[in-house]
Amino acid sequence: MELRERIKELTCLYEISELSRQPDISLKKIIQGVVELLPPAWRYPEKTCAKIVFDGFSYASPNFHQSNNRLSASITVAGEIRGMVEVYSDGDSDFKKSVFLKEERNLIDAIAVQIALIIEHKEAEKEKAKLNEQLRHADRLATIGTLASGIAHEINEPLANILGFAQLVKKCPDLPEVAKDDVEKIEKASLRAREIVKKLLFFARQEPPKKTAINLNKIVEDGLYLYRGLCARRDIELVSSLCEQTPELIADPAQLHQVLVNLVVNAIDAIPQQGKITVKTSYRDDYVSLSVEDTGAGMKEDVLKQIFVPFFTTKDVGRGTGLGLPVVYGIVTAHNGSIDVESEPGGGTKFEIRIPTGKQEDLEDKD
Repeated sequence: MELRERIKELTCLYEISELSRQPDISLKKIIQGVVELLPPAWRYPEKTCAKIVFDGFSYASPNFHQSNNRLSASITVAGEIRGMVEVYSDGDSDFKKSVFLKEERNLIDAIAVQIALIIEHKEAEKEKAKLNEQLRHADRLATIGTLASGIAHEINEPLANILGFAQLVKKCPDLPEVAKDDVEKIEKASLRAREIVKKLLFFARQEPPKKTAINLNKIVEDGLYLYRGLCARRDIELVSSLCEQTPELIADPAQLHQVLVNLVVNAIDAIPQQGKITVKTSYRDDYVSLSVEDTGAGMKEDVLKQIFVPFFTTKDVGRGTGLGLPVVYGIVTAHNGSIDVESEPGGGTKFEIRIPTGKQEDLEDKD
């Protein structure tokens, strides 16, 4: 009898181990599989049911119901209790004798430990995959940045010639009106192309920042002033929450203004009708943060992965160059900062920029 019970317990632990080794199986499926393996390991399988609670989600064996006879063990991951394993039995017991065996109490503790190890392993795998994806993304952006820099420098010279000759032609006396209009179109197109080249250089970090001591709150206040009227006309609530204790930054004011403008314009474009844009500043651990959050359409995962790639855009033709966010990326990385993005379809988008406060020596390096 005792041997049969020990075999059942060992079989349960073995099957949990085998379940966790299945390729591409999710953590939710593992936990559900584990909870279904528990009743057969107990002395009265037909009278036993089980439940596992993990991170607020419950997983139960078939025909689950609670009873007065209960065993439980905490699931502790990295020193934090994140769940519970519970086993209930309808077996008979009196005040002198428990329906559960001592070995079953040891078994539920062992199962809780095994589940915790599986969770740690799965979460480590997920974090490793996330880091690898971030590395691949950074590598792609670095490659694109090198390519963009080369293209920008190659285009600059012929572009300067086109613009220069167009301006010379405009000065010609007795130039027919039709020809004058055409030359002005050439000039405007050249100026727009020059602006795109400048943005490419920003992305590739070929335009060094001209750093000075600045107050980020002042940049935000000045930048938002330009867009309050537009937001009001489009029935968008523009809210700012500025941290009074924010220290001065050693940064390029024009470039940070560009970051703010690009993020706010994107937020406005993301809200089809009515909504809210919240701009915040904060300070923590020698970093000043700027966040721009909207209640707009949000982005799918495949779009989110490409937002910093030059010329990628979801906007209609003629409404954007696809360089706004790559410029933000180039400026922030040139300031040794970082960008976090949170977005989901229908749930809006939040960009958070973190820039180190810097030291006075950073100014001296630029002299």
